[in-house]
Amino acid sequence: MPALRIAIRYLLAKKSHTAVNIISYISMAGIAVAAMAMVCVLSVFNGFTELASDRLSLVDPDIKITSLSSRVIANADSLAAEVRKIPGVRAALPTLQGEALAVLDDVQLPVNIAGIPEGFDDVSALGSLMIDGTLDSLTYCLGGAVLGVGTAVQLDARPSMMRNLLLTVPRRLGRINPAFPMAAFTTDTLFVSGVYRTNQPEYDNAMLYIPLRSARDLLDYTTEGTAVEISVLPGENVARVVSAIEAAVGGEYLVADRLRQESHSFRMISIEKWITFLMLVFVLVMASFNILSSLSMLIIEKEESLRILSSIGAPDSMLRRIFLYQGILVAALGGAIGISIGVILCLVQQHFGLITLGGDHSQMSIVIYPCVLRFTDVLITAGVVALIGILSGFIASRSVRPPYLK
Repeated sequence: MPALRIAIRYLLAKKSHTAVNIISYISMAGIAVAAMAMVCVLSVFNGFTELASDRLSLVDPDIKITSLSSRVIANADSLAAEVRKIPGVRAALPTLQGEALAVLDDVQLPVNIAGIPEGFDDVSALGSLMIDGTLDSLTYCLGGAVLGVGTAVQLDARPSMMRNLLLTVPRRLGRINPAFPMAAFTTDTLFVSGVYRTNQPEYDNAMLYIPLRSARDLLDYTTEGTAVEISVLPGENVARVVSAIEAAVGGEYLVADRLRQESHSFRMISIEKWITFLMLVFVLVMASFNILSSLSMLIIEKEESLRILSSIGAPDSMLRRIFLYQGILVAALGGAIGISIGVILCLVQQHFGLITLGGDHSQMSIVIYPCVLRFTDVLITAGVVALIGILSGFIASRSVRPPYLK
């Protein structure tokens, strides 16, 4: 292809005007920096996604059933019994969540309460997250409460049967007597049996676990539950069990595995990732103006050469293709350099973790930027760079037209 060979010659040959060389180098550098940033940013967001996936809440069950039509499942106990019969299911237990006001001595704190039945360790790793006290049969029999570490700090609570933890909830059923306003609230007294830590603020700072019986008494329920939490047998395919449960319970319930339970977290990471990617694409578009500038100056510089090519029979389409290829080559070279550097930096960070997070590392669960390089992200970046090069070359080549050359 003569046009491509001439474009390569123009790219590599030294220009008569130093400014053309400088602008060409600047355009390549701009494309390279933007491409490198794209690869690195996408890889870092991949790292955060995998980190979130690996650290899915240990409190969350393998599978959770919730109602699609109401806040509670009216027959949670019988639904759990039905689910236990499904092959692959290890345990299925009803749970009940609500809101309450916790009072310990003179300290008051609004909390989320979760009523859990005995044997909750069969569907959750809550017991393994205890940092003080225990989650045992006494908790269920005598009415103990298990607090998140943040909740315990705010209430100045520690495991003890000598201090009463008061939970107050507005009465859900019945009439309110204005002459006796305290009758509008249901109250239960428990003791603090343990403190846990998950390193997840939504659990550590607000969630309080109490026996299911106590939660139902507080919230005026009997056999209801907000969810049925399920664990699967070791080695079982969770997706297959989810499908079996969906077939068994019908379409009025949402059956969610762990990823689906945390879908809002992954959705936010994905949104941030692609918004940042679009911002970098905008930077890349801005850098492409340098390509247009360098091509415009190159057209002016090569005016005599173009006249000669035209006079010996080169068609106008060939002359335009020279600068189309020139724009593609500039973008391709800059993009290849940037992508190569980005891939190297990401692999180094992924395997050696040289770049660390700022702040007090003793208070962090991770200290290095997570980074996971994916081939699809490299392809996406290369595709964007190629598109920018094609558009830049096409726009510049439109300025090459007769009778300018004749």
